[in-house]
Amino acid sequence: MMADQAGATLPSDGREIDVVRAQTIELWKLSWPVVLSRLGIMTMGLSDAIVVGRYSATQLGYHALAWAPTSVVVTMAVGLLTGVQVMTARRIGQGRRELTGAVLRRGLAYSFWIGLISLAVTLLAGPTFLHVIGLDKDLADGASRAMLIFALSLPGYAISVAASFWLEGLGKPKPGAVMMWVANGVNLALLLLLVPGHLGIPPLGAVGGAWATTGARTFLAIAMLIYILRMPESRALGVFDKPERDGASEAEQRRIGYGAGASNFFEVAAFASMNIFAGWMGGLTVAAWAVVLNVAAMVFMVPLGLSTGTAVMVGRAYGARDAKGVTRAGLIGFGITAAFGLLISLIIWPTAGLISQAYTSDKVVIAMASTALVLSCLFFLVDALQVVIAQALRARGDVWLPTFTHMTSYVLVMMPLAWWLAIPMGLGLNGIVWAVIAASFISAGLLSWRFWSLARRGL
Repeated sequence: MMADQAGATLPSDGREIDVVRAQTIELWKLSWPVVLSRLGIMTMGLSDAIVVGRYSATQLGYHALAWAPTSVVVTMAVGLLTGVQVMTARRIGQGRRELTGAVLRRGLAYSFWIGLISLAVTLLAGPTFLHVIGLDKDLADGASRAMLIFALSLPGYAISVAASFWLEGLGKPKPGAVMMWVANGVNLALLLLLVPGHLGIPPLGAVGGAWATTGARTFLAIAMLIYILRMPESRALGVFDKPERDGASEAEQRRIGYGAGASNFFEVAAFASMNIFAGWMGGLTVAAWAVVLNVAAMVFMVPLGLSTGTAVMVGRAYGARDAKGVTRAGLIGFGITAAFGLLISLIIWPTAGLISQAYTSDKVVIAMASTALVLSCLFFLVDALQVVIAQALRARGDVWLPTFTHMTSYVLVMMPLAWWLAIPMGLGLNGIVWAVIAASFISAGLLSWRFWSLARRGL
């Protein structure tokens, strides 16, 4: 009982201070490669857009419409496979490294089926979806052709996510980051070859961009698997062992994935609705919102990396049944995340105008985006905190509360509030941003309360 209660207190003696210092350094080592890896994911999409856009604005439209539905699937896949990362870290914490191979094998099986089902659904329903949402027929036809190629990349991408999450759970995030950027090089080479057409290949435009992404994602999956199989410690980790059925572990791994996948779905759906609301207010508002969203997405990559590092450390402590270690790891992650959120807000606040000018020369868009970016500084810190706390809660076994919180904050609060503030109240883009601010504060507040309540309760 005393050990559990200790989990709710901060370290005080010199030894504990040394532990905090060591874990802070470890969090940095775990997190920065993940940040680079997630930035690599964004860069691949950005490279596609730039190369296809420079070739043809029409083809860029095809590419954007084809990319959007598959990106939702990708986000869901990342959430569904979160259990690989968490369960691997727990096994390490339990001192049962030989069982991490079983986690990987289950993750690869899940990823294969996730990718295959996503492929089938996209092939069967994707073109129909594009044709029934009111798009011009030529636009829908062009986007459909690219979407069918993007669909082929989904199994490979899901497999690469499972492999990367396993390595991150082991505390080895660097290989995944390196190979992600090598895959970016493959993607860029294929883009420059296929989009405009070279070496006897006809210009493929958006379809060429889709083939480039598919090739890069397939390369990434194969490279990750080869690396894992050639790791000196793979045999000791049980990678080559056929695991015995462990119903409880299998269920827990799926449970974590379902919860994280549902959270990702709610967030993606909610922010997709923001795009629709902006579209109702006109093309310039959409452009300004795109600037804000792009900046926010770039900023979000750092907390996303910190959430992985924090989850790994919390998962280890949870696996070792170390209540004090769980609380300490969580608080270290939250503190560093809060410091980053505050710092980035102080940087963006006075430079919002310059940032907006880097995206566009339209004075109306610059004015709208600049004001919205200044407002966005109010949610950068709390939005960063909520994603890290949510992942820490999943790592310590609390799966569904983060999901419920995200549904409440983003779907039940943000979506109707954004519409009401932006359109009936006439606040325009600023109304959307105020809704995001409100949702972020609610989410961060509820998740913080939950983590602290569990810390006081012990394991």
